[in-house]
Amino acid sequence: MTQLGLPDTILACLFDLDGVVTKTAVVHAAAWKETFDAFLRGYEGERGRPFDAVADYDEYVDGRPRADGVRAFLESRDIRLPDGGPDDPPGADTVNGLGNRKNELLLAKIRSGGVEAYEGTLRYIEAVRARGLPTAIVSSSANCRDVLRAVGAEDLFDVRIDGMVAAERHLPGKPHPDTFLAAAHDLGIEPGRAAVFEDALAGMDAGRAGGFGYVVGLDRTGQADALYAHGAHIVVKDLAELGGKP
Repeated sequence: MTQLGLPDTILACLFDLDGVVTKTAVVHAAAWKETFDAFLRGYEGERGRPFDAVADYDEYVDGRPRADGVRAFLESRDIRLPDGGPDDPPGADTVNGLGNRKNELLLAKIRSGGVEAYEGTLRYIEAVRARGLPTAIVSSSANCRDVLRAVGAEDLFDVRIDGMVAAERHLPGKPHPDTFLAAAHDLGIEPGRAAVFEDALAGMDAGRAGGFGYVVGLDRTGQADALYAHGAHIVVKDLAELGGKP
């Protein structure tokens, strides 16, 4: 398995979507910033400080289910809102309302700017599959399938565990390991024989908590030290660094 940069014990690869397969993390961050900044204008002092699209995004919302991200960020500002319901109108002063507003903005940004994939990741996944290793996509996004279709990558994965599947199965999201564990289970592979590929700190925590055999951190924003601190076995800026040719 040295050609893939993985231990010989690894029999399957589990990939996050945003920031690993597709260049959508920056679009997510921009949508979160627009959503939170509009909401925070009603607050003064530290509580009303604008959302930081790098530090706050990485710490509180990246990799988490949408509602969990809203709660985590607002708690960091000592702000608490009622959860509301999934059908709350976008922008309502509830956890679900803010989350729905963010998703509305995200979809508009994706439609207007399109979606790009990381070519190094796609080539790496093709190499993984060429060597007979099954693959899964594991994402908190409810838009995962649409994004994969937009970049022509849906057929690169044997299993998809995303926000829709997690809700159906009542799986808690990252930093809990349950979605990655579900992907390994669906592939018929023990967690210790699977590798996790993530760019989010919450994803690193999930990989460590799930006892996965190898956790690869993708450093897209200069947070290599934090990725190691949260459980990465190795950190690279692009999966092409691990090798792999289809």
